[in-house]
Amino acid sequence: MISVIMLTYNREDFVDRAIKSILAQTLTDFEFIIVDNGSADRSGAIADEYAGRDNRVRVIHRTRGNIGAGRNTGLEAAKGEYIAFIDDDDWAEPDFLSFLYNLAMENSADVAICGAAAIAFDEKCVMTGEESLIRLMQRKWYTSAFPAKLFKRELAGEHLFLEDGKHDDIGSMYKVLAGARTVAYHGLPKYTFYRHSGNNSIWTTDHSLLDFETLDEYLNVYRERTTWLCRRFPNSAEPWKYFEWSFMISMVEKVNRFGIKGCENLMVKMIRTLRANANAFLNHDMILDFEKEWFQKYIAE
Repeated sequence: MISVIMLTYNREDFVDRAIKSILAQTLTDFEFIIVDNGSADRSGAIADEYAGRDNRVRVIHRTRGNIGAGRNTGLEAAKGEYIAFIDDDDWAEPDFLSFLYNLAMENSADVAICGAAAIAFDEKCVMTGEESLIRLMQRKWYTSAFPAKLFKRELAGEHLFLEDGKHDDIGSMYKVLAGARTVAYHGLPKYTFYRHSGNNSIWTTDHSLLDFETLDEYLNVYRERTTWLCRRFPNSAEPWKYFEWSFMISMVEKVNRFGIKGCENLMVKMIRTLRANANAFLNHDMILDFEKEWFQKYIAE
């Protein structure tokens, strides 16, 4: 019924907890594909031990690649009608899979989304793919992370992950949601994202760790995202543009507040873009008060 995919790389201190949380699921009709992405520690061996005890676990060992390449390996092997992801340093509640599966079934949804420990609301919402993208980019209810979601297999397989760069979720999630006819959300917390210094996205909770490489990748992906979505959903072109500008103003503020070095050229580009689109940005009905304040402080000539 469900293929659960987990990529692991040098997480021997965490991976056991993640595996146990999936094997303890109340819904038992699943396969668990663990992709060992060239680990130099015991992560792959730990996965092999579980595979030897539970025939639902399948381990694939591969040479080191980025996160997207490893996840693509898991997708290519998956046989389930639905796909779920777990990160190797996180864990899921025992009813994680059953909750998402029932949510999908009850609403004939292509994508089902639950809450996570740090982003939880007892709120239900059934949306079109386009509507779900608006909510995604408002950055309140759920994020671009692939865990805490359940996808129809054909949807997850249609847009494979990027195999370059470090932040594959941001370049893939919007395309998956765009392809969904129906997205069902119920924000009860059924998943925990474990935050620690080794997280690939740790800069999103500790902005002082932002650097040129990360900011440059995000800006390029978001530029591509805006262009792609404007073609796919032209009636929502203004929101797609606003969300890109919203990210820029946030990054300008972070670079200034934390004195982040090495981003001077990117700052010039962001400021130039925001000034060129000042009227549309400042008069957009989604703009937040603090964004107007930041614009006056950092962007206004």
